[in-house]
Amino acid sequence: MKTALMVAEKPSLAASLANILSNGSCSTRKGINGSCSVHEWVGQLKSETVIFKMTSVCGHVMSLDFIGKYNNWDKVDPAELFTCPTEKKEAVPKLRIPALLGKEGSQCDYLVLWLDCDKEGENICFEVINAVQQGMNRKLNTNNIYRAHFSAITERDIKAALSNLGKPNENEAKSVDARQELDLRIGCAFTRYQTRFFQGKYGDLDASLISYGPCQTPTLGFCVQRHDEIQTFKPDAYWVLQVTIKTNDNQDMILSWSRGRSFDKEIANIFLSHVKEHDKAKVINTQSTEKTKSRPIALNTVELMRISSSGLGMGPHHAMQIAERLYTQGYISYPRTETTSYSENFDLHATLRQQQNSPEWGDEVKRILSNGINRPKKGHDAGDHPPITPMKTATRNELDGDSWRVYDYITRHFIATLAKDCKYLSTTVKFEIGMETFTLTGQTLIDPGYTSLLTWQSMTNSESLPKFNPGDYVNINDAKLLECFTQPPDYLTESELITLMEKHGIGTDASIPVHINNICIRNYVTVVAGRKLAPTSLGIVLVHGYQKIDPELVLPTMRSAVEEQLNLIALGRADFYDVLQHTVEIFKQKFHYFVQSIDGMDQLFEVSFSPLSASGKAHSRCGKCRRYMKYIQTKPSRLHCAHCNETYNLPQNGNIRIYKELKCPLDDFELSSWSTGTRGKSYTFCPYCYNNPPFRDMKKGSTGCNSCTHPTCPHGLNSNGLSSCPECETGILVLDPSSSPKWKLGCNRCDVIIHFFDNAHKVTVDTDSCNCGAQLITVEYKQDKSKLPNDATEMTGCIYCTSQFSPLVEKHRAVASKPVMTRGRGHAKGRSRGKPRPPKDKMAQLAAYFV
Repeated sequence: MKTALMVAEKPSLAASLANILSNGSCSTRKGINGSCSVHEWVGQLKSETVIFKMTSVCGHVMSLDFIGKYNNWDKVDPAELFTCPTEKKEAVPKLRIPALLGKEGSQCDYLVLWLDCDKEGENICFEVINAVQQGMNRKLNTNNIYRAHFSAITERDIKAALSNLGKPNENEAKSVDARQELDLRIGCAFTRYQTRFFQGKYGDLDASLISYGPCQTPTLGFCVQRHDEIQTFKPDAYWVLQVTIKTNDNQDMILSWSRGRSFDKEIANIFLSHVKEHDKAKVINTQSTEKTKSRPIALNTVELMRISSSGLGMGPHHAMQIAERLYTQGYISYPRTETTSYSENFDLHATLRQQQNSPEWGDEVKRILSNGINRPKKGHDAGDHPPITPMKTATRNELDGDSWRVYDYITRHFIATLAKDCKYLSTTVKFEIGMETFTLTGQTLIDPGYTSLLTWQSMTNSESLPKFNPGDYVNINDAKLLECFTQPPDYLTESELITLMEKHGIGTDASIPVHINNICIRNYVTVVAGRKLAPTSLGIVLVHGYQKIDPELVLPTMRSAVEEQLNLIALGRADFYDVLQHTVEIFKQKFHYFVQSIDGMDQLFEVSFSPLSASGKAHSRCGKCRRYMKYIQTKPSRLHCAHCNETYNLPQNGNIRIYKELKCPLDDFELSSWSTGTRGKSYTFCPYCYNNPPFRDMKKGSTGCNSCTHPTCPHGLNSNGLSSCPECETGILVLDPSSSPKWKLGCNRCDVIIHFFDNAHKVTVDTDSCNCGAQLITVEYKQDKSKLPNDATEMTGCIYCTSQFSPLVEKHRAVASKPVMTRGRGHAKGRSRGKPRPPKDKMAQLAAYFV
């Protein structure tokens, strides 16, 4: 019997598809990577009985990157990144997805691809094909490679997709390859150059990365443009003539002046004087018109993101993550679509009937079904996927808060597209006071239509007017001038920004939320009340700098033109290499001009930020000049010696403090300690060694003294190392001498921490070792604080084997399945010599100890 390997985009999706296609009869086992399961059953493929194997990837299998040596920021000129070689690497090496696909597909006869049905999905298709092919000792016939096209995880859609398999689209996959390479080369070149240039000059520049992106930067440009409009806005005074009348039923109502407003106060006063000569207003005519408020068109991705931000109060990136999860769980159709029109064969009745028993909107659905659905309004058919619709009913108890709110909106929107339009009567009464005319407008609801579902768009009868007849006179209660001022625009909301990005072709429906999220997390904008985007000083200076040097770097026109070329590749009407070469060459020239003109941007930075020498506070002494270096706490945190004009990077995302004013024996720099809190990870380090590793086996910026293999230094690995890490096995558990009195061991490779001997006066690693291979520990307590047996003040033993130490060691963070092995002592290059393996009973004892 032949075998068909089927691959989905996520493990959860693979499980759903396998359950549907096997009618719930598939068997499941773990794949070789442990993360992706393999589901197996026997079924029909193209009228042939085959063994199906369904597994998955986790997004992209491969990612594009520069070859190794070009990833060194210190040694590579960013200009080289426009032409240097690139390579495809495993996107997530620890998942071993290519190995999984190679093994499961090694003997397959058919390959069926169930990746998301968009351009990114097509690109992943070919990554999967390549991975499967590499695991085979023969070439897989391209005629036996199929592509499933589906838009919802329902039995009807999935089984229909298996019956109507197509072929993967190589042109669409190539357009994604082109976008990836362009974004990599352009983004990395500009980002590396400006990050190194500005971070090396300014101390209060709070950014770990000063990034540039062909889509991200124009997105930021929209926000800064609105900020500039606000800053340059000059309010103008104007006056409005406001007349209040009293109706027969004693209501006060304000009339609208037909002239609107006057920017000349003297003229406005003339009109006011004229009106005040009269004490009554005459009704000239009353006009009533039936109007409709149109129901919405079908929902696409951009509209979902807009509503999520403006109506649900959640960012577009978060909203799309929720929509993706609802899709894989089968609650909604595919959430990335540009289409706002249902196809002729879309079963609207069946989709609507699923919702008729819902406690939330079931009554409305039954009413629509009994009266007959209204054919949805025609929208845009992009030819990609159907609009976003609910695929099965859900209740509040099934979904968490945000998931329910997104599902609730999608379902209400869908039902609203099939409901009646909202109908209301608009009544306008025209009044005359002397030679001036005024109006009063009211609305009376006739049929709420779809607004009974989208309640925030509903109207109330309180907007209706009392009865007025032509020729009637009503009393004027008050007449006055209101002084008003023109108002500046507000900051862009996320919803408005999404609209601008869509209009100018910046990003795709899938990438728009990513670009908005990027400018937020990189400290270019902050999200303020109402989900408005206020640019930071850094964001403003960057955009103004680009505008000063080369406005096209920030204008949407460049990216829009590139997107058009990428779409031509997808359609097979443009050559991949021609588009790539042409675009790279344009940005390469722009990069060189940007480098030559960087002083123009630097002048703007000088106004907004302080130089390194004027930033930070005195911290520890420099080993070269013995003067105090300044600790600069903004991202990235670093030490700066103004006298030597040297800057030293520090470990990030933790607390930095001086460690007892002790010095490194190699370079005379004072030591510091890094920690993530009292109970978190910590270690000591030398600022100079951290940036300039003294031994070949130490990586720059890796860790600190806990990885230093100096043979005699009392702060290093050889003096404080205890044993091999029982979890990762590649690291060493090292005593952190700076953790006193909350003593702890920490692995110098992973996050394992062991807390022990709380409040001990002194803890040291002994030169002798235990039979299990670990170094012995000597612990000393003060007389009145001893926790040792018989109130002893000092004791030496093994934390694994000495029973008296067991109550004093917090071991819940460590899990060991193998015996602990120590590293050799006294070796400058850090070569390890493992000690003899302990006997089996000791292995069991150690394993149990760490559980």
